[in-house]
Amino acid sequence: MNISADQLFKILGDLTRLRVLVLLSREGELCVCELTCALGEIQPKISRHLALLREAGIVLDRRQGQWVYYRMNPTLPGWAHAVLSETAKGIVGQAPFNSDRRALDKMPNRPGSACCA
Repeated sequence: MNISADQLFKILGDLTRLRVLVLLSREGELCVCELTCALGEIQPKISRHLALLREAGIVLDRRQGQWVYYRMNPTLPGWAHAVLSETAKGIVGQAPFNSDRRALDKMPNRPGSACCA
């Protein structure tokens, strides 16, 4: 996996993508429906941003039935992981990241229990 610093920072420059990556850093893997709930955004918008992250090689996806799950790409360079990790640590407690976490924690019927819809 090879991503340049300018590519990564352009991607992080969008608040929706940054919020997605912070949640993925914390949770490990999330379904699209979990991200839409946490961010309070519509599915097409979240999916568009996830597609860009996938095309850049920052996240990987897997399909399970009708659900698509996303996770950070483990082959990202160490410096990129460090940037994302330190960013996630640095924004703990700040809006909108803290409300994203609360919304996700309160989400009813998260995947693995019933289903998300």
